[in-house]
Amino acid sequence: MNKTYLKLSLDLDFVLIALTSSLKDYTLCHKINTSLNFEFEKIEDHEVFFNVDEPAVSFSKYYYAQEDGETEFYLISNRSSEGFLVPEMNKVDYFIIIHNYIDKEDLNFILSGLNKLPDIQVAVQIDVKKLKSKENLVM
Repeated sequence: MNKTYLKLSLDLDFVLIALTSSLKDYTLCHKINTSLNFEFEKIEDHEVFFNVDEPAVSFSKYYYAQEDGETEFYLISNRSSEGFLVPEMNKVDYFIIIHNYIDKEDLNFILSGLNKLPDIQVAVQIDVKKLKSKENLVM
């Protein structure tokens, strides 16, 4: 009997920013919205199946698309009552995922704006390809 193998490739073409903040997700979004002129809105939670025989674990998720409609932003909680979205980054509270094109100047503006907020301890860009649990971040 012939065996067929399915090769799965993940779409990791996005920018990942890790945030550390003790704020609730809705408060953090409000502060980001007012300081950086974003418009994050709550959408359906991000669900991840860690084990096949267990129910999905939900993580709070917010969405914002720039006016040109090309760049999309997601703010996702890294913490849930059942565990972490990216367990190897258990000190991180939230992730911002930026889909589609963003130039370096805009990215640096966002990072510096986030780091200027007094309620955010740190905001730093992370290389997605180096994460063990990168598949949990795929939308």
